[in-house]
Amino acid sequence: MKNYHIETKCVQGGYTPGNGEPRQIPIIQSTTFKYSTSEDMGKLFNLEASGYFYSRLQNPTCDTVAAKICELEGGSAAMLLASGQAASFYSVFNIASCGDHVVSSSTIYGGTYNLFAVTMKRMGVEFTFVSPDCTEEELAAAFRPNTKAVFGETIANPALTVLDIEKFANAAHAHGVPLIIDNTFATPYNCRPIEWGADIVTHSTTKYMDGHASAVGGCIVDAGKFDWAKYAEKYPGLCTPDDSYHGVVYTERFGLAGAYITKATVQLMRDLGSSQSPQSAFLLNLGLESLHVRMQRHCENGQKVAEFLEAHPQVSWVNYPGLASSPYHALAQKYLPQGSCGVVSFGVKGGRAAAEKMMQHLEIAAIETHVADARSCCLHPASSTHRQMNDAELAAAGVSGDLIRLSCGLESAEDLIADLDNALSQI
Repeated sequence: MKNYHIETKCVQGGYTPGNGEPRQIPIIQSTTFKYSTSEDMGKLFNLEASGYFYSRLQNPTCDTVAAKICELEGGSAAMLLASGQAASFYSVFNIASCGDHVVSSSTIYGGTYNLFAVTMKRMGVEFTFVSPDCTEEELAAAFRPNTKAVFGETIANPALTVLDIEKFANAAHAHGVPLIIDNTFATPYNCRPIEWGADIVTHSTTKYMDGHASAVGGCIVDAGKFDWAKYAEKYPGLCTPDDSYHGVVYTERFGLAGAYITKATVQLMRDLGSSQSPQSAFLLNLGLESLHVRMQRHCENGQKVAEFLEAHPQVSWVNYPGLASSPYHALAQKYLPQGSCGVVSFGVKGGRAAAEKMMQHLEIAAIETHVADARSCCLHPASSTHRQMNDAELAAAGVSGDLIRLSCGLESAEDLIADLDNALSQI
C-alpha cells in the first residue's frame, strides 16, 4: 500500500482485489495446489519460483494476512504461525541452535520463560535473563561470544514493565546480534518497535489482533535491516549453503529483506509444522480491521480502571504504565504516547488468599487463561500461567503472589469499576 495512516492499513492492508475479485480476502481451504508439470513443481522446491505447493509451509490466505501485519509493523517480510508460542520459538531457533546463547529480559510471559529456560535449554540453547531496568553496563555484561540474539517484550505480561527498546537495541547491535521484540500487548497501533531499533517483531495474534478470543495464532515480522552477512560466522544457517535446498544461501538468494522469513518458512515450518490454518487467518483479519478502534477503547478503560484501583483502600498497589506513579510512565510516554494497553496488574490487601477470594466475586470479568480481547477477564498468574516458577523466578519476572492481572475489555468503564468495587468489598 501507499504510505497511508495505520488506521487505513488495518482495514485494507495486505490485500488489494482486482476487477471482479472478492472484496473480502478469500479462504483458500486447501492443503495442496495443482501444477501442470513436475518441472513447475520442482522450481518451487528449489526456491527458484514463488507459489504454493503445501499449506504446511505457506497458504495464500495466511500470506495475505501476514502481509497486512507486515505493513502495520513497517517490516519487509512476515509469516503467520499456529500460536504466539510458536512465533517466539521460531524467532529464536531460526538463528540460534545447540551451543548458542541468548540474552532475554526477565519480565516476559511465563510460557515464554518456560520455553526459554527449560525446553530450549534441553535443546542446547542457553539464556541469560536480565532485568529490564538493568544499566547499560549490566546489560553489556550479559553477552557472550556465542550470543545470537536479544529478546524482550514491549509491555511485559503480566508485570507491565515497559522495555527501553533503544537501550536494548543499542546493546544488541554493539555486539553484532539482532533484537527480537514481542509486541503483543502494545500492538503496532500503539508501538512499532522497528522504528526504535528492533530487528524482528513477534506477536501472539490470539490477543488484541484477533480481539475476540476466536482463533489462536502467532506472527513474526522481519524488519529486513539486520545485516546477517556482516556477521556470517555467527549465522551460518542464513549465510552458508543449505543442503536441504540444493545449497541455496538465503542471504544471497533473498537479500536482507527476505532471508530470515524465507528460512523460517521453508526450513522450520517445513520440518516442525506450527502452521496457521486459513480459517484462523481469516478470523484474524476480521479482528485486524477494527484493531485501531478497539485499542483506543481498551486503553481508555485500562486508564480509568487503574486510576480507580489506585485510590481504593483495599488495593495495596497498582501497576499500569499510564499512571503517573508508574516507574515506567516516562518510557510509556516515549514509546507508547497513544496509550499502552487495557491490562492492569494490581495487588489487594490480604495477599494471595484475598486476591483469589476477590476474583470469585467478579461478575463481568471472567477468570480465564486469556487476556486482551473484547470481554474483560482476570487471572492470578502465580497459580496459573507462572505456576511453574519458584519464588525467586517469580520475583525476577515481576510476579508477586498477590498479583491480579485484569484485562479490561470493551464494556462500559463505569460497569467495570462498579464490578471491581463490589468484589473488593467482599474481602
